[in-house]
This record gives sequence, structure tokens and C-alpha cells, in this order.
Amino acid sequence: MSRRRTLGTKKKIALLVSAATVAGGGAFVMASTSNAAQAPKSAAESAVCQGLATALGNNQKFIADQRANPDAQSEARIANREAVVAEIKRKQEASGCVVGESAQDSQATQPAQSAQPAQPAQPAQSAPAANPGGGAAASGQQVCNGSTVTLSGEDGAPAASSNQFPAGTKLKVTNLDNDKSTTVEVTSVSGSCVLLNNAAFEQVREPGKFLIRRAVIEKVG
Repeated sequence: MSRRRTLGTKKKIALLVSAATVAGGGAFVMASTSNAAQAPKSAAESAVCQGLATALGNNQKFIADQRANPDAQSEARIANREAVVAEIKRKQEASGCVVGESAQDSQATQPAQSAQPAQPAQPAQSAPAANPGGGAAASGQQVCNGSTVTLSGEDGAPAASSNQFPAGTKLKVTNLDNDKSTTVEVTSVSGSCVLLNNAAFEQVREPGKFLIRRAVIEKVG
């Protein structure tokens, strides 16, 4: 009888230890899941990642267009943009974004932009904005309504690239979120209405952001 009781007690202890182990493992899994769920990107981080994804998508589209319709300069342009793509991917990694994630400007962001109720009043707001990029200060013909603006990743003096306006066209880009504007000349072709190179984008960007959601784009001169 005593032997049976002893074995019974040992079995109970073993069962209790097993239950505690399972419960502990479950708690660990739940805690890990909870921690993962509680670590979403902040709004600022999401904006950075979206801006980089848009810039990457625009450059990838430009490369694809050049390969589909090559000319004498396509090889050089593609090599330049491939270097830009590599730099954007490095920025994605450094910013904690998904490396290689891309989004086309017109597809990823334009629907949200069109929902802005204050859009019709934007031309009047852009007139008093600062103009650190130089050039014409007066408002011109507003173009590319609803478009967002990001960077091409190219170096050099402030300039822009566009798929709608030929080289030599002057465009004024105003960021309504900080009332900064720049007037730059189109110098190359891209896959978007307007992409600013690094120097031009720095003149109108908000710190840490790679996308201008509320932008007014005007053709001037």
C-alpha cells in the first residue's frame, strides 16, 4: 500500500512539472507574440519606408521603360539608376524597412492624396512659400494635380526629372506641410510627373521623410 502511494505521489509531481513546463512555454509564446505585435512602425518610420519604396519603384519603372524603349543614352541612364536603386536599398536597410520593397508613386499614394479636402485651395497657399531653390517666385500653371513627390536619388545641383515635361522646363514644387518650395529645371526623364534629385529634395523635405504627400507642382517661366 505504501509503495502504491509513493508511486502515486511521484506521478502527481511529474504531472505537475509537465503542466508547469507546458504553461511556461505557452506563456513564452504568448509573450513573444505580444511583443512582436506591440512593435509596429511609428507613423514617421512608416512614412520613411513608404517614401523609400516609392523612390525605388519610380527608379525601377524608369529602368524598365529604358530597356523597353532604348536609345543611344539608355545604357548610361540605366547604369546610373541601378546605382541609385542600390543606394535606396541601403537606406531601406538602415531605416529598418523591408529591403527591396517598392511602390509606384501613382498607384501607392495617389488615391489617398485625392481624398484631401483642402486640395482645391492649394494654389493660393503656395504663393507665399519660401523659395530656397531660386528662380521664378510667382505662381504658375498647376500641373500633376494629386501627385506626391519623392526623390530620384541622383546627385548634382538641384534639378528634377519628369515623364511629362521635356528638359529645360522649370517646375516649382511646394511642400504644403512646411511651406517650403523650390524651383528647378527638368534635366532628365523619369517614371513620374516630377522627381527631385537629392539637392532639390533637401530644400523642401521634412526631416527624416522621403515623401511629400501634400505637394503643389507648378510649371513656371
